Amino acid sequence: MTPEECIFCKIHKGLIDSEILYSDDNCFVIRDISPRAPVHLLVIPVLHITRLVDVNIQDAHILGGMLKVASVMAIRENIVESGYRLVVNQGENAGQVVPHLHLHILGAKSLAAMG
Repeated sequence: MTPEECIFCKIHKGLIDSEILYSDDNCFVIRDISPRAPVHLLVIPVLHITRLVDVNIQDAHILGGMLKVASVMAIRENIVESGYRLVVNQGENAGQVVPHLHLHILGAKSLAAMG
């Protein structure tokens, strides 16, 4: 999938309407349209990266930034004390629906049964 076809790239460019909760030079955050928890956010790199294995050393700082943004969003969503889960699905068998690397933040309910 090219960046021109990617739904996340289109959201970032404003071609598809979505509430962007956070944005910086490296990533942005939206709510998942099919939430698995009361809080289900996606941290998405601006750079169209299809898979984690495609990240080169020059772009590795993007991953660290995504984790920092996840912690900021957990504070904003008030899920730090109760706990939250960070998930990166890679490939169809793992449940990755959009072929653009993204980090799920899940919280505001017990996730123990989700495995």
